[in-house]
Amino acid sequence: MKKWLLILCSLMLLLALGACGKEKETEATENGKSSEPLKVTLPTWTGYGPLFLAKEKGFFEKNGLDVELSIIEGLAERKATLAGGKIDGMATALDVQVTLAGADIPVQVVWLLDDSYGGDGILVKKEIKDVKDLKGKKIAFEVGSTSQMLALTALEKGGLTEEDVTVVQMSAGDAGAAFAAGKVDAAVTWEPWLTKGAEANGKVLLSTKDLPGIIIDSVAFREDVINKRPEDVKAFVKAMGEAMDYWKENEKEANEIMAKGLKIDVKEFEATVTGLKFFTQEDNAKLFGTENEKGSIYQSADNAIQFYKDQDMLEKDLKADDVINGSFIQE
Repeated sequence: MKKWLLILCSLMLLLALGACGKEKETEATENGKSSEPLKVTLPTWTGYGPLFLAKEKGFFEKNGLDVELSIIEGLAERKATLAGGKIDGMATALDVQVTLAGADIPVQVVWLLDDSYGGDGILVKKEIKDVKDLKGKKIAFEVGSTSQMLALTALEKGGLTEEDVTVVQMSAGDAGAAFAAGKVDAAVTWEPWLTKGAEANGKVLLSTKDLPGIIIDSVAFREDVINKRPEDVKAFVKAMGEAMDYWKENEKEANEIMAKGLKIDVKEFEATVTGLKFFTQEDNAKLFGTENEKGSIYQSADNAIQFYKDQDMLEKDLKADDVINGSFIQE
């Protein structure tokens, strides 16, 4: 009898603990706020520095938000982490956000970080004079990423297709390192590898200065996170706006903080910043537009959607409205 009484008491205790946990979970997500950190991943790239600025200067905390930042270099690994629910959002190029949504990983862009203006490009050996000269050459880039979009756009300008070159699959950073080591004829990469590769044994054939607006960095969250934690997402957007206001007034200190967060040399960071245009809250408001008059970011998303459709790289039909969510910047 004592044995059964002990079992009954244990069961009642477990049920009570479960109910308590459920109550805490309900309280944590009440009104779209959560006590859990908002987890965002990113690769090492200057354009994502403002995330560290917002965290280190306390703008997330000021807005009642705990943000956890993690660096994962490989795109495939970042996608898997996002799809598996281990993170809530990702900082990456707009067109990559399109491929995520097109692979049935529903995400929505809520903040625009920067526009690449010379920060990304194609490194080639010195004897390659024109895009047409890439025919039959080894070109390194990350398949399914912005690098591929940049590569195929450039090849098209030279009357070539992906079938006219030998593609070597690797991340943007690895592609730059491989080029500097003389292992490939060309590489689609970003700074500081554009400078390092040019100094080593090559030159920049073209960059986003020649193709402006093609690479816009952004932050997106999974749709389920946006639906469950709208107040947290709103706080995130507000904090990013405040961080960029701080950057405008304190550029030197801000650059040091961002470089430290990304674990790169501050001189390297400052040299790379010249190839970017950081977006402020005012810039975001203009690019997102309003519900009645949508901004240019919707056209940029449509362009990326059409590009990947043409490459048969989207598993589902998309519209810009599926990927862009301007409601938080409009509030």
